[in-house]
Amino acid sequence: MLNSSTLDPAPPQLYISEKEGSDAKGNGTKEHPYKSTQHALRSMVGVIGEGVHFYIDGTDDRWMEMPRTRFKKAVKSYNLFLARASHQSAKRAAAAALATESSTAAPAGITVEISEDKSLTPAKRVKIRELQDYVGKRIQVFGWAHQIRRQSRKLMFIVLRDGTGFLQCLFANDLCLTANGQSLSTESSIFVKGTLQKVPKDQTAPGGIELHADYWEVIGKAPAGGVESIVTEDSEVDLQLDQRHMIIRGMKASKILKLAAVISEAFREHYHSREFTEVHPPTLVQTQVEGGSTLFSLDYFGEPAFLTQSSQLYLETCIPAVGDCFCMVRSYRAEKSRTRRHLSEYIHVEAESPFIEFEDLLTQIEDLVVDVSERVMKKAGDLVLQVNPNFIQPKRPFRRLEYREAIKMCNEMGITKDDGGKFEFGDDIPEGPERKLTDSLNEPILLIKFPTSLKSFYMQRVPGDPEITESVDMLIPGVGEIVGGSMRMTGYEDLLEGYKREGIDPTSYYWYTQQRQFGTCSHGGYGLGFERFATWMLGQYHIRDVCLYPRYTGRCKP
Repeated sequence: MLNSSTLDPAPPQLYISEKEGSDAKGNGTKEHPYKSTQHALRSMVGVIGEGVHFYIDGTDDRWMEMPRTRFKKAVKSYNLFLARASHQSAKRAAAAALATESSTAAPAGITVEISEDKSLTPAKRVKIRELQDYVGKRIQVFGWAHQIRRQSRKLMFIVLRDGTGFLQCLFANDLCLTANGQSLSTESSIFVKGTLQKVPKDQTAPGGIELHADYWEVIGKAPAGGVESIVTEDSEVDLQLDQRHMIIRGMKASKILKLAAVISEAFREHYHSREFTEVHPPTLVQTQVEGGSTLFSLDYFGEPAFLTQSSQLYLETCIPAVGDCFCMVRSYRAEKSRTRRHLSEYIHVEAESPFIEFEDLLTQIEDLVVDVSERVMKKAGDLVLQVNPNFIQPKRPFRRLEYREAIKMCNEMGITKDDGGKFEFGDDIPEGPERKLTDSLNEPILLIKFPTSLKSFYMQRVPGDPEITESVDMLIPGVGEIVGGSMRMTGYEDLLEGYKREGIDPTSYYWYTQQRQFGTCSHGGYGLGFERFATWMLGQYHIRDVCLYPRYTGRCKP
């Protein structure tokens, strides 16, 4: 443990850079920074307290001081790691002592070899999700050792994980005395044969069943300590993300990945039931949708190109061909935002409809969120409530709140701008105040009719009030904005004026502009952030927890 009674004074500051640092060659200076916070902590000799400062990759400047809350959490995580390592050493010592106990089955230090009894009924190979149909039968199950509990030298329990579920396996007598039985670590891959039984009434196991093993083999061994030899749930966030490929083996992360698949399927089922056609727009583009400052640019065979911010413009070209349409593809934003709801790469659920009015659009968004959440709960409600016991399905109608009324409410509730001032017409409502307002109202909100100055060039103006757009953001308590949408401009000249206002050269947009010349119509659509929706439904604090491998400022691995 790191403590002042045994250590000399520590250096006042260390530099850590994921981009340029090296744990092998670095020394913690600006010129030679370390790569990881954990290594920086391991390198320290002295009191790690208020006098110590860590500097990390900055957003705007080269270096920024690590926030104190993150610093303290890193120190706490490291101390827990040391305590856990000490505990693991004690466990290994206890296991070694147990292995030396006398046994009538075999002398201490001697292992046995086992072979399958060929006189038994052939074992049927099954997945764990299928087991309820095989109680009382001999089966074979493949998987990873999720948990190992050794009761004695001749009795141990292994909880097996195969990706479809968890199964408790009981090993007795010679099955425990093999070399593998005495040294097996969690995350080793194995197969087990045996008879499936219901557990006694006074005992518990996943699914209320367990496999009484009669034969088993190791397929691939894992290091001593399993995943915990690399990372634990108490490790610093950056270390957990570096080892995300191991973290997703955990029970909670596994459930979230499965639920993300259910949510994705529910979105597609919703659109198909409403007779929307799925299309597949490109992600390599030469146009912008949400402003040039958030574009990832690249050289495309000698031409400038970008990773798409949104597929909306392409969807608009599809509605004369297929009518109502949608897509679920990746979008990219080069925002240097370090909030708990921002990603640089995310799944964008977008839809577009012809011949609708603004109220129709609001109803569509409302229908989407309610119907998808109902479909998910119908298919996997028990699993959702395991991850988020407080989830409550939203009900129609959602509150409509105009921008003008929203800034008035903020001022009345004491919700201020970042500089402490009151909101005025034309001010953007940043994430923090927006979330405070949403959480105070504690219900889904359709925030509508934003000023023209705040919205994109393509948004339709409110008839009779050109300062206001027919636009909407859907806000959810705990997360904030999960949907953004609008009616689209229908007039050719209006669209050209929009390009001019934003300083956009319309040349590259010829294919989009021509939609207004070849049979324009009233139309609108929206984009929903899939990960934000999942964050809300699964009750996660940070959006990275619902991503397989999150991408955001400073994070592009593994």
